[in-house]
Parts: sequence; structure tokens; C-alpha cells
Amino acid sequence: MSRRLVSLTLDTLEDLPRPCRQCVYWELDPVSADRACAAGDPGLEKEAWVSQTLLEWGSCGKLVYVDGMPAGFVLYAPPAYVPRSMAFPTSPVSADAALLMTASVVPAFAGGGLGRMLVQGVARDLTKRGIKAIEAFGDATFDDAADPAGACVAPADFFLSVGFKTVRPHPRYPRLRLELRTALSWKSDVEYALEKLLGSMSPETLLRPVRPAPATRSTGG
Repeated sequence: MSRRLVSLTLDTLEDLPRPCRQCVYWELDPVSADRACAAGDPGLEKEAWVSQTLLEWGSCGKLVYVDGMPAGFVLYAPPAYVPRSMAFPTSPVSADAALLMTASVVPAFAGGGLGRMLVQGVARDLTKRGIKAIEAFGDATFDDAADPAGACVAPADFFLSVGFKTVRPHPRYPRLRLELRTALSWKSDVEYALEKLLGSMSPETLLRPVRPAPATRSTGG
């Protein structure tokens, strides 16, 4: 099974699940979102938002593919690009953080670590851009049986499971935070241990098992 993580672009935008491709819950304020839905094609507004954010700020999403099939995605941006963020009772997002708007894994691929893979991809991207943390609004009452593919606010339990901590509690929409050094620490520790192990071996020992040296007779006087 091959897994591949790519950045969201106008080309890969079409690989989002259809409900999310047509959704502008995060990208517009509530009044504008209702107006776009009433006009009949919120997908155009979604595309315009992604285009503007890519041009002005840079990468704002990741998709993960399993054996070439879209299996999950995550969207993120500075809170200034996300009008809906101010509508939450636990807003505003901290000044040193980017907002992880939503994340979703196709149910058929759930439980395979793709959610953590997506968040780590976001963490690597944001670290390179000098951002200190990721924050998110989670849904503490999310019901997996309802319609996980169409939910706009990801479950709070998902964020907690990938390392986020609650910074502002709320019975429905807690605000959670992930320090980027925490998100990357596990992967960095594993890579360091592997490099240390490989560095202690010669190329020959990596290619074939070590054989005991032949016995030699001492030349005592």
C-alpha cells in the first residue's frame, strides 16, 4: 500500500470529497456563505478562496492518496483568511498560530494513521514558514454515525488524538492547540535513532550479515 502526501492546488482541489469541494463554511462569513449557496454554485467561491490564499500566503491544504486514491485532506490558513473563525464562542485564534480549519479521512481508510500523517505534513510546512503553532476549533459532540464526510468542524477527539491540547474549553466548540515542535518531535526522534544506527554500520554490514572473524593462533615466545 503506497501513501503519498501532496499540497492542495487548483488542480488537486478537484480531488476533495464533493461535499467539501462545494462547501464554503470556513472560507466565507455566515451571511456570504448563505448567499453563495443560494446562488447555486459555492464551488466557484471555494476555488476563488483557494486561488487567492495560494497567491497571497502560500500552501493552504494537504491531501493524502493511498494507492492513487484520494483518502483524506486538511485545510489550514491564517485566521485573517478564515472569516468563519470569528463566529466561534472560543475565538479568536492566537496571534502566533495558523488555523486548521477542517480535516477528514475517507471512512474506508480510517484508523491507518492518515490523520496524523496529514497533521505532520501541515506542521512541517508551517515550521518552514516560521509559525509556532496550529490551532483548531473541535466539535466535542461530533457523532461519527451522523455524517463524518460532510462535517465542517472536525471532532475534538480527533485533534486530541494527534497531539492537540485544549486551550479554551467549551461544551461544544473547544479551541485546541498543537505546538509545532511537539508535532515534529516523534518523527525527529525516530529519524535520529535510525541515523545513529545506520551511521554505526559500514556499507558491507548493511548489505550482508556480519560473519565471525577467523580464529588466529597466537605467536607467544
